[in-house]
Amino acid sequence: MASRIKTMTEGKPSVLILTFALPLMIGNVFQQLYTVVDTMVVGKALGVTALAAIGAADWLNWLMLGVIQGITQGFGILMAQEFGAGKYDALRKTIGSSVLLSFLSSVLLLGAGQAIARPILLLLQTPPEIIGDALLYLRIMYLGVPIVMSYNLFATVLRSLGDGRTPLYAMIAAAVVNIALDLLFVLGFGLGIGGAAAATLIAQLFSSLFCLYHIRKIEILTLGAADFELQTQRSVKLLTLGFPMAFQNAVISVGGMIVQFVVNGFGVIFIAGFTATNKLYGVLEVAATSYGYSMVTYAGQNLGAGKIGRIRKGTRAAVLISLITSALIAAVMLLGGRAILSCFISGTPGEVDETLRIAYYYLAIMSIFLPVLYILHVTRSTIQGMGNTVLPMLSGVAEFVMRAVTAIFLPMLIGETGIFYAEIMAWLGADVILVASYFSVMKKMKNS
Repeated sequence: MASRIKTMTEGKPSVLILTFALPLMIGNVFQQLYTVVDTMVVGKALGVTALAAIGAADWLNWLMLGVIQGITQGFGILMAQEFGAGKYDALRKTIGSSVLLSFLSSVLLLGAGQAIARPILLLLQTPPEIIGDALLYLRIMYLGVPIVMSYNLFATVLRSLGDGRTPLYAMIAAAVVNIALDLLFVLGFGLGIGGAAAATLIAQLFSSLFCLYHIRKIEILTLGAADFELQTQRSVKLLTLGFPMAFQNAVISVGGMIVQFVVNGFGVIFIAGFTATNKLYGVLEVAATSYGYSMVTYAGQNLGAGKIGRIRKGTRAAVLISLITSALIAAVMLLGGRAILSCFISGTPGEVDETLRIAYYYLAIMSIFLPVLYILHVTRSTIQGMGNTVLPMLSGVAEFVMRAVTAIFLPMLIGETGIFYAEIMAWLGADVILVASYFSVMKKMKNS
């Protein structure tokens, strides 16, 4: 098991980044696979209205997931730095504290999620014909918050130590479980949208237990009772890292909800087309998030080892790799996007044609600007890995402002298709802040 742990403080940066990111990329593909299968099963078996209901719940679901990922990724920054510095006693205490803080956070988030689900769906003016299914989906997903929190924490622990393979295996296993349960619950038992949500949570539980099993086999992570004591200084440090990242993701999600509010006013067919492409969003950025996780670990470990020059070299390599990757993914989507999107859509010939037209238009726009998104992930994650989560948080605020302003005003000028540019403008706004922040942080590191 120890062979899966990888130090990123020695060796060629580009090779390290790629070999660390590739298992995460494959794992993310499988994670996206079961999200896509959820949508395919619901869209094909239950129709356009059910697909629109999942779309109406999407940003509220991502709000919760983003907060959870922000918290756990923030905790992982300190873990990577301590592992890179060889401070294993401190690492164990950080993991113990992270477990307790994650548990407390999940309880609070579960209660908050159940309380806000219906009021926000109403606030977003979700159409009456889909609000019932959207609320059911959210209630079930929010019940699984502790499961989602545990998986993200355990996967973060492994990635902080340079182990990208175990989360990959966990995602492959979870994808198989989820697809089987989707078919059983939705098609076999006729449980509808609720069945799709339950299948996702059961798969997440499986992946969480898988990661925990392997963590317990790592000798340097054998935790004792003393490691689970909440020390004020350490807890404050962890929350200082985790809270800005959670807030950043929450703000981004709120911007997405404003977009959804505008989209909801365009009718069920438009919502369904918009949702079909949004379900491919994860596929579009699957490599970007993997490079991001890689750079958090790479920058964190090298900062812990005091190797600032290697961070600069690694960032340059990661940007080049990400630009090439994004161009390849964009080409695939532009050439084969219609065929992929058609797998999500069913209904009358007229409904299918109109939904597909809307979905492909949106997909083409996102694909063309995909390099902008990849630069965002690399620079944001590098800055976070160096322990600065405030500047990336500000980039999240920039995303919110650009996304919201574009969503509200551009459709007034050019029609409903203006909403498709809200995402692009959000990426551009974040990049302006992140690129400037990266050079500022590196300059301070060089002078310190």
